[in-house]
Amino acid sequence: MLRLCCDPRLKLHLIAGILFMRQRSRQRFILLGTTCIVLAQAGVAAHAEDVVSPLQNREEKITVRKGISSANGVTNTTPGGGLMPHQTAAKSISGVTRDFIAKQSPTTNALTLLKAMPGVIVAGSDPLGTSDRMNVSIRGLNQTEIGTTFEGMPVGDRLYYSPFTSEWADTENLGFVDVAQGSPDISAPVYNSVGGQINAGLRSPSDHFGGLLDFAGGTKAVNREFMRIDTGYIGKSGIKGYTSFSHSGNDNWRGVGGQTRDHVDSRFVKEWGVGNRIAPFVAWNLVKADLFTNPTLAQWNQSKDSYNYSGNYHFSNTLYQKFHFYRRQTVMLAAPSEFTLARDLTLSITPYFMYNHGIINGASVLNDSTSHYGNSSAGQLGLPYSQDGKTTVENVDPYTQFSAGQNAYITWKKGHNTLQAGYWYDYFDHNEATSYAVADANGNVQNAYGHAPVRTASGAILRSFDGHIIQQINALFISDTLKLFKDRLTLNAGFKEVMVSRSATSGVPGTTYAVTANDAIPLPQVSASFRLTPHDQIYINGTTAFREPASINSYVDIYSVATGKMSSTHASNLKPEYSIAEELGYRYDGFVNFSAAFFNYNFTNRQVASSALVNGTPETFSLNAGGQTSHGVQGEIGLRPWHHFSPYVSAQYLHATIDNNFQISGDLLPTKGKTATQSPKFTGSVGLSYDDGTMFGNFALTYVGSQYTTFMNDQKMPSYETGNITLGYRFRNLGPAKHPQVQLNLINVGNEKYLSGAYGVTPNAKTTRGIYGTSLSGSEPTYYVGGGFAAVASISAGF
Repeated sequence: MLRLCCDPRLKLHLIAGILFMRQRSRQRFILLGTTCIVLAQAGVAAHAEDVVSPLQNREEKITVRKGISSANGVTNTTPGGGLMPHQTAAKSISGVTRDFIAKQSPTTNALTLLKAMPGVIVAGSDPLGTSDRMNVSIRGLNQTEIGTTFEGMPVGDRLYYSPFTSEWADTENLGFVDVAQGSPDISAPVYNSVGGQINAGLRSPSDHFGGLLDFAGGTKAVNREFMRIDTGYIGKSGIKGYTSFSHSGNDNWRGVGGQTRDHVDSRFVKEWGVGNRIAPFVAWNLVKADLFTNPTLAQWNQSKDSYNYSGNYHFSNTLYQKFHFYRRQTVMLAAPSEFTLARDLTLSITPYFMYNHGIINGASVLNDSTSHYGNSSAGQLGLPYSQDGKTTVENVDPYTQFSAGQNAYITWKKGHNTLQAGYWYDYFDHNEATSYAVADANGNVQNAYGHAPVRTASGAILRSFDGHIIQQINALFISDTLKLFKDRLTLNAGFKEVMVSRSATSGVPGTTYAVTANDAIPLPQVSASFRLTPHDQIYINGTTAFREPASINSYVDIYSVATGKMSSTHASNLKPEYSIAEELGYRYDGFVNFSAAFFNYNFTNRQVASSALVNGTPETFSLNAGGQTSHGVQGEIGLRPWHHFSPYVSAQYLHATIDNNFQISGDLLPTKGKTATQSPKFTGSVGLSYDDGTMFGNFALTYVGSQYTTFMNDQKMPSYETGNITLGYRFRNLGPAKHPQVQLNLINVGNEKYLSGAYGVTPNAKTTRGIYGTSLSGSEPTYYVGGGFAAVASISAGF
C-alpha cells in the first residue's frame, strides 16, 4: 500500500481528496481514499471511457448494433425497450434512447420521457406532456436543484431554473435524454445542480437526402403537424444537416382554454480529419398556454379536477380563465465543436446564445383611491369600468432574458494518464416589471402584454415590483484520470471553482435600490471505477455541488399595491445550497442489464422552492430549510430483446430528514428530524416493450409513494400510480414513403384522478407552537393536478 501511495500517478488524486477532506467531510473521504487504494492493490478493473463528460459527449458514445429499420430512428437494440442504454461512468446515470422516445406520444417533452427512471418523479399538469407548467424531482430534489444542458449549453430559465423542455427540440429530433441522479459532470455549465443533471441531445443528420412527416390527433382537440428535411451531404463540402418545423394545439384537459406551440429545429454537422467536428444548431420556440389552477388539499378533496378557472366573466371575477395565461418565445443557438490540436491534445468548445421573452399573467381588483405604488399612495387612478370605486384588472408580468457564453476544455492524454482543464464564462441579463391592464365589462383588456398599463395620478406605471438582474459566471476546473491494470481500474480526481456575481436593482419607490451577491464555490470530486469482468463494474465516488438562490424575489422587494406594505422582501440570509454526496454502485452489462447504487447526501442551506400568488400573479420563492440528510438505494434492470420482448423495472427507496428547526417569525418550528418535503419513501416503474419490426407496443406503470408537503409533516399528498400503453404497426415501403407507420398512445389508461406533485410547499399547514412558545399560524400547500386519460393517434413516414 505504501508503494502504491507513493506512485506519482496517484498524487493528484490523493492530494485532491486530502484538501477536500480538511474542509468538508473528513471521515467520509478518508474512507473513500483508503477504499480506492485497497481496491487498486487488489487489481480490480475499470472500463476504458472518456473521463470528464459522460453526459456531454453522449452522441459519440452510441454503440451501433444491428437492429430493425424504421423511419424515426428506432433500432430496437437498447435494453429495456430504450430505457437502459449502456453506461460506464463512475456515477449513477440513467437515460432513454430513440427506441423509447419514438414510441411515446409526439406531443410529449423531454422531462416526461424520464418518469420511468429510478428516483425521477415528474409532476405533470396535463396528460399530453404539452405543458411546461410542471415539476420534476430527483431523489427528493426538485427541478430548481437540477442542472439542465442541451447539446452542451445551459438551458431553461436561468433565474427561476424551470427547464421549459418544450423549447429544446421536437421529440422526432431528440437523440437521447440522460439523467445523472447524483451529480453533474465537472465540465457541465450549471450552477443549480445539487440534485444532479439532465442532459439531452439531437439526432445526427442523415448522410442522404430525405425527411420525415408526422401527423397526430387525439382527445382534447389535439392536432400536431411535423415535417423535417435532411440535406444529406451537400456536394463535396462534407456538410450535412436538417431543418424541421412543427405546429401543435390542444384544449386544456380540465377547465377551459388551451395551448398552441410552434417550433423550429435546425442542425448542421461538419467533420474533417481526425477528431475535428463542428455541429451548430438553432432552435426557435413559441408557446402560448392558458394556465391550470393549483388547488389546496381541501379544495382537491371537495372538487377534485373540477376546481378550475372560470369560462365566464363577471365583475371582480379574478378566476376568469382569460386572465391566467403565459406566453414564451425562445431562441437558442450553440456550436458544439471538437478540434485536434496535436496528437494527444484536443479542444472541446461550445459557444452559445439564448434569448427569452415571456409573460405570465394573473388577476386582481384595484381600489381607485387607496392603491399604492411602492410605499406611496398612487393617488386617484380614475379607472374606467369601476364599480363602487373598484376595478378588475389583469396582472401583467412580462420578462426578457438573454444569455451568452462559452464552455471549453482541453484534453491531454499521455500514457495511462488523461489531464483535462476547462473554463466556463456566462453572461445573463434579466428584466422583469409588473403592471396592470383594466378589464372591461366583458373581461377583455386593451392589451395583455403591458402596452396599455394602469398609471398612477402622477403618470408613473403602477407596479408591484420592477427588477433588473445581471449575472456573470466564471468557472475553472481541472480533472486528472489515471488508468491502470490494462484499463480495468480508473481513478479520477477533479476540482472546480465557480464564481457567481449577481447585481440587482429595483425601480419601485421604497424598495432597496441595489442588492449584490458574490459567491465563490469550491467543488472537488473523486471517483474510482473497477471492471471486475468484461460484464461487471463497481464504482465509488465523492462529489460536491451547489445551487444559487432562485427567483427575482430573492433580490428584489415586492410591495402590495393594496396596502403599500412589503409583501416580500429580498433575502438577506439566502446562501448557496451546498451538497456533499457519496455513491457506491454496481453494474452488469449483458443479455440482462442491471444497475444499483447506494447514495448519501448532506446539505447545508437547503433551499426549497415554493410558488404562490402574490398580488394575483404566480411567483416563485426560495425557503432556506437549513441542513438535510438524505440516503437511499436505487436500481434498474432491463433485458435485451428476447423473442422481441424487452422488460424493464426500476425502483428507489429514499430516507430524507431535516437536520434543524426552521426559523420563522422570531421563533423556531420544531422541524428537526422531520421527513423532508417531496421525498416519497418508495417509487418504482415497470415496463414491457415488444417490437418485431412490424408490430410494436409497450406498457409502462409508474408508482409514486405519498410525500409530505410541509416542513412540519402536518400535510401530505397521497400516493398514486399511472399506466401508459403504446400500440403501433409499420408497413413496408409504399412508393416514396419509407417505413410508414401508425401509432396509438393511451395515456393514464385507468383515468386515475390524482395530485401529481407539490406546487407550493409551506413550513406548516396547521397552527403550531414554536420552540419559544409563539403561536405560528399555518398556510395550506398547493398542488399540481395530474392529467386524466388521453389518446393520441399518429401517422408518420420517411421519404
